[in-house]
Amino acid sequence: MWDSLCQTESVLVPAAPPPPPPVSREPGFVLPAAPRDVASGRTVGGMTCATKGAVDAVHVEIFVDRKVLLLPAGIGLRPPLRRASLSRLAGGRCAYPLHTLDPTGTVLVERSQPRALGDLFTLWGQRLAPRRLLSFSGRVRAFRNGREWRGDPRRIPLQRHDEIVLEVGGYVPPHSRYLFPEGQ
Repeated sequence: MWDSLCQTESVLVPAAPPPPPPVSREPGFVLPAAPRDVASGRTVGGMTCATKGAVDAVHVEIFVDRKVLLLPAGIGLRPPLRRASLSRLAGGRCAYPLHTLDPTGTVLVERSQPRALGDLFTLWGQRLAPRRLLSFSGRVRAFRNGREWRGDPRRIPLQRHDEIVLEVGGYVPPHSRYLFPEGQ
């Protein structure tokens, strides 16, 4: 009887999700966090290194040729940097209105003034345009909360818990949201 029961019942097992794209260490994929102006605390793009206000978290993912390019810890922080752990920073001498504390893609954005994705790239010292992403050329596809952004990706607003995905040289299905740690 047990054999006949097992033969007649079918169990549906959900398909495993596809593996995540690999994180690349190739040339052009590992970038410094702070250009010279940020490292010296100068005003950059109208932003000063004095942020002390409340911040919201935004998540930014970058894919080049279907490989992950990590945002480094320390974007928008003036050295010397203080470590909280091996991979996380506690801060720097001062912070600009947008900054990263770890390489997860989480960007902290000061609430006092609206900011856009172009502001982050300005502080990072990297290029972003409709046909340019960092040192990579090609059509830049941008997504905000899972929806394709039409227009200049530099103008994407950064608001609390946004999920921003940038892609060049291939398509990776964008996430529509990111699970932020408690308190962010």
